This record gives sequence, structure tokens and C-alpha cells, in this order.
Amino acid sequence: MYWRPLQYVVRNVITASASRMALEQESCLVRTFIACRLVGASSPSPIQTQFRTIHRTLQRFNVKETHQAATEEEVGAFTKLIEAMGFTGTLKYNKWKIKIAALRMYTCCVERINYDEFFEKCSLPDTLNSWFLVAQLHVWMCLVRMKQEGREGKYMCRYIVHSMWEDVEQRSKIMGIDAIHRKESMRAMTENFYAAIFGYDEGILSEDRVLAAALWRNMFNRQCEDPRQVELMVEYVRKQMQFIDTLDGADLLLTGEVKWRPLMEENAQSILKVATPTYNDTGL
Repeated sequence: MYWRPLQYVVRNVITASASRMALEQESCLVRTFIACRLVGASSPSPIQTQFRTIHRTLQRFNVKETHQAATEEEVGAFTKLIEAMGFTGTLKYNKWKIKIAALRMYTCCVERINYDEFFEKCSLPDTLNSWFLVAQLHVWMCLVRMKQEGREGKYMCRYIVHSMWEDVEQRSKIMGIDAIHRKESMRAMTENFYAAIFGYDEGILSEDRVLAAALWRNMFNRQCEDPRQVELMVEYVRKQMQFIDTLDGADLLLTGEVKWRPLMEENAQSILKVATPTYNDTGL
């Protein structure tokens, strides 16, 4: 007859002890967080770590490494609301012109690249997947460049990627790949593409060995035995990004014309100033 009251008392004691321990742990975590914030605020700007030197600064720089403060375009509350819902507000240029320019830019990534040279110099098999690995590298470089052009550039990036997936699907149909295997291949390529973007972004903002690791993982698929091939691709990406950064943003938004530097050249450090593209009043 005393078992149920005793069980009730023991349960209450255990519950109270657990609540007390949870409160103590929470207060300990809060104290630790406050202490870390205070230490972080009083620590010097460069923080030495085991792997990499981290510099903390409140000043923002763009990808071109100029010392001008990056200014963001001011948009109204309504524009922010509709863009948060997945729509696009009013842009500086006509949306159809930007879509056409995006298709042209993707076409430059496909038709102005000597894929046979990449296959030969990088020892890649002549397959659809190898073509996609080289194409996505150039598409990524275009995305990096256009994201510097504000909301218009981000809008253009969406249609560059859209054009790429449409082209990949059409090429797989022409090659006779059935629907089931085509769906599996598209899923694998999608995962590879977004993983490669993260790796390339880290590499272009870091030192050469980080970029080389990203190229080895994604483009070479971890199967490169000659380090000179990786070195060649690191040099190619660096000089290519430096080259397209010199192109005018307004011209890219209206024309989408991109010229690529060759894979093999004697003086890779030279930057040639390209001629300004001409277009009519409608941007075509």
C-alpha cells in the first residue's frame, strides 16, 4: 500500500534533480559564451591557427581586390518582400535582354572552348561527364564574375545555370541515354556541380594549394597522377579569372560575350585589354 506514494516521491525527486542539472548546464554555457565573446573582442585582429591565418576586418572588398567600399543597391520593402517569395523585382535592364545575354554567355562556355585540348592535356576520357566537368568550370567562372553586378547579375546567373541543365539534358538524349539512366546521371551531375561550386569558391579566395585540391577532387575526379596537370589548371583558372574581371559589367549584362584565354600560352601573366563590344540601342 506504500509502494505508489513512495514511487511518486522518488519520481518527483529525480525530476527536480534533472531540472536543476539542466539549469546549471545552461547557465554554464551562457557564462562560457559571454567569456568567449569578451576574449574575442579583446584579441588582436590576425588570429593564428594551426592551419591558416585568419584576418578579421569590418571592411569589405570585392573580388577584383580593389580598395573601394562595396556598396549594395538599395531596394524598397516591397521589392524585398516579393524577392523573398521567389519573384524578381524591377531591374536596371530589361529581363528578356538579361535572359538572352545569359544564353549567349553559356554558349561562350560551350562553343569557344577547345574541349579536345583539355581532354589531352588533363588526360580526361572523351565522355559526356568529362565534357560536363570542363563546362561547369567555365560556367562557375562566369557565375563568379556576374555575381559582382548586383541583383541583375544574380538574375543572370539563374538563367546561365538553367541553360546549362537544358543543354546537358538535350545532349544526353542525343547520345541515346534512356530516361532512367538519364535521370540518375542528372542527379549525380547536379550534386557534383553544387559541390564543385563550394570547392572552387574556397579555392579562388584562398591559396593555390586549396584551389588545386578543389580541381583534383572535382575536375580530375581524384584520379590525376601528374601534378603538372593540376598546376596547369590552377594557372588557367587564375589567369582566366583575372582576365574576365577586366570586362565591363554592363557589357556582360547586355551582350553576354566572353572571350577565353588559351589553355597553353607562353606568358600567362600578361593581361590583354579586350576591345569593348558594340551593340545597338536594344542591347542586341
